[in-house]
Amino acid sequence: MLFVRYEHGRESAMIVHVNPDTDVDTLAPEPLEFADEQAARRATVLSVTGLAVSILIAALTIIPAAFAIGSAGPTFDTLGEKDGEPLVTIEGAPTYESTGELRLTTVSVADAGGTPFTMGRVLSAWVSQREYTLPREWVFGSPKDEDAVAEQSRTDWISSQESATVAALEELGHPVPATITVAEVPEDSGAAGHLQEDDVIVAVDGTTITTYDDLADVMESKTPGDAITVTVKRGGVQLDQTFDTSDDGNGNAIMGIYVDPTFDLPIDVTVAIDSVGGPSAGLMFSLGIMDKLTPEDELAGAKVAGTGTIAASGDVGPIGGIRMKMWGAHDAGSAYFLAPVENCDEVVGNIPPGLSVFSVNTLDDAYTAIVAIGKGDTASLPTC
Repeated sequence: MLFVRYEHGRESAMIVHVNPDTDVDTLAPEPLEFADEQAARRATVLSVTGLAVSILIAALTIIPAAFAIGSAGPTFDTLGEKDGEPLVTIEGAPTYESTGELRLTTVSVADAGGTPFTMGRVLSAWVSQREYTLPREWVFGSPKDEDAVAEQSRTDWISSQESATVAALEELGHPVPATITVAEVPEDSGAAGHLQEDDVIVAVDGTTITTYDDLADVMESKTPGDAITVTVKRGGVQLDQTFDTSDDGNGNAIMGIYVDPTFDLPIDVTVAIDSVGGPSAGLMFSLGIMDKLTPEDELAGAKVAGTGTIAASGDVGPIGGIRMKMWGAHDAGSAYFLAPVENCDEVVGNIPPGLSVFSVNTLDDAYTAIVAIGKGDTASLPTC
């Protein structure tokens, strides 16, 4: 005989062998009385869960969070115009028309200021490929530091333009005279006790220093720990000071001092942007200046964007927010992007569709890249 029994919402069957004379009604399973109780518990759990989710969503839209949110900022073509005026104007040397684009890229940081973003908005930016979040104090420091941060950003912006001009001219074979003054001598430097603030560096190991490149070239020939003799002018007197070089952490010999170079630029470069700060546009400024000063049409119509700091020596340095800057280049229609080698770990896996990214370590690398891009021959260019 087969009985069908419903238990805990499931249908189960059991086979029972009985004597034909047995009263079947006495063998039937007793009805389960807890089905209604289970349904009531389930309804209660769902209600409580729904209420908790509703409270969480409400909290995320109300609870303030002191974060800054970064996203792709505007891009500017250093070969183009802004508000009808050339973005980069050069006086004191002939310039040439160019086709294509060389776009500097920026990051736009949304600062909630006195009215912080909601936690929901912060979480949304945190999971987005096109945004990033940081605690507000990491970006701006304490409220009393904000003016100092803004002033430093403006100073870096102006300084990067000068370095970009020097690097471009030196790369094109036009030495730029410079006076190299010692700005600071850290106590843990090998130069401590030998060099002083306001010393003017005249020579290193007998090599006369008349340009910033002269100094860079001499130091590149040294190995960390080598003794060097630096000739300086101090109070009208010329002195020789000998001390050991140190390691910059990358195997390069350095004096371990800060210098303040004063350049005697043969041209005047004016940049028509006052809404950007920081040093990260230096590389694209240098490339724009080089393109304008040469009769060749390096890009041949290609649209290139990029980022990177530039030293007067032509070295390209890493920057922040490269993921957002690549998206800014993508949105501006650029097909190519130049990224500092030291940012490659952030580039990999984050390249927007349709954007080709090439890594550069020096201004020479970058100029070689735009020439190759213009020729449509990029197979040999290094990538991240």
